[in-house]
Amino acid sequence: MAEPKFRAPKGTRDILPPESARRRSLSDAFAVLAGQWGFGEVVSPMFEDMGVFKRVGESTDLVTKEMFDLFDKGDPPQHLALRPELTASICRAYVEHRPVPPWKVWYDGPQFRYEQPQAGRYRQFTQVGVEVLGTDDPQADVDVIALGSRFFEAVGLTKVSLLLNSLGDPACRPDYLKALSDYLDSRRSELSAQSQVTLERNPLRVLDSKRREDQTIIDEAPLMVDFLSEESAAHFQQVRSGLEALGIEYEISPRLVRGLDYYTRTTFEFAADALEASQNAVGGGGRYDGLVEALGGPDTPGIGFALGVDRILLACNAEQSFEAAPSPVDVFVVDVAGGSSALTICESLRGVGLGADRAYGGRSMKAQMKLADRSGATYAVIIGDDEIASGEATLRDLRGDTGQRRVPLAVLAGEIRRLLQDNGV
Repeated sequence: MAEPKFRAPKGTRDILPPESARRRSLSDAFAVLAGQWGFGEVVSPMFEDMGVFKRVGESTDLVTKEMFDLFDKGDPPQHLALRPELTASICRAYVEHRPVPPWKVWYDGPQFRYEQPQAGRYRQFTQVGVEVLGTDDPQADVDVIALGSRFFEAVGLTKVSLLLNSLGDPACRPDYLKALSDYLDSRRSELSAQSQVTLERNPLRVLDSKRREDQTIIDEAPLMVDFLSEESAAHFQQVRSGLEALGIEYEISPRLVRGLDYYTRTTFEFAADALEASQNAVGGGGRYDGLVEALGGPDTPGIGFALGVDRILLACNAEQSFEAAPSPVDVFVVDVAGGSSALTICESLRGVGLGADRAYGGRSMKAQMKLADRSGATYAVIIGDDEIASGEATLRDLRGDTGQRRVPLAVLAGEIRRLLQDNGV
């Protein structure tokens, strides 16, 4: 077999059935849960003005290295970027449309980042997430975190840890940044070359380094929780109390800063313990009380999270949960009388809500039965000259041991529906 001339670009891949159905089922499960929490779906453009994403932090890798940007054909051309994340897009939509707060929305869709592909990380990747705009109530933080936690439970994951931190507010952040900057500067020569560059742009980003040579220095750095203002400390305590009231376990992670500059106060991350520690983050988020204002809107607090579908499914594989969705095909019609009967029988079955498929090209009975088995259908409907003459079809159980029998065509659809219901399908 010749090598294909074209392949999917690096960091992307084709998602084929049945895995594509599994991913859709995961997103559908999130949509149901988000609806129960009172969130409505928002669908945002996959590209925005470059300036929207620059607001997430000029010192972040996302802005400096990872965006796919382009210029349109206007005069002058507009500098655009494929969205690397969705929080900034949703805040832009809030500024543009001014919905009544609190605005509770969920999303599902692809993002794009130019980064080195690895397990569960691609240059085009799918996230599901939520945002709440217009309230600084710590109960909103608890609600958002609880939704993420309950979603992991809903897909059968039992080994997901919640890491929690507070990054303070504008009143206390400057004192912490000065203490952190002074400390890191005193140990500059021990930092990796990359972190030395990061230190010049934003000392807080150094804490996000995963490089081995930086870890001892990071471990000994000042902690934000020691610099929290009275108001931020009270807010954080209320978040913790709310999680405890719901029975949601968490671990305080004082080094957790996430990868974007817009976070304030509550920050959190979900880690799948069934995956390798270096690649076990399956989602996270936090509060971003100044982002709407940075995008030209009024002072509007916000809280949200994004969950990575690819990493979640890897965690599901590791825990053997959320298996591939069953085939949507209930019946496979095997027509050895010319093919026109399969056309009308499939139409009648689909008309009453049953999934039905068939073969093409006048294949043999044996070849069609192989296709029927491969389709995942529960029953095969066999139609030949004898069946046509008697106005019947042969109904064969493909997954059980009830054999086969003749059924009048007039009641075929009803009989199949009854059998499926009796078997809990």
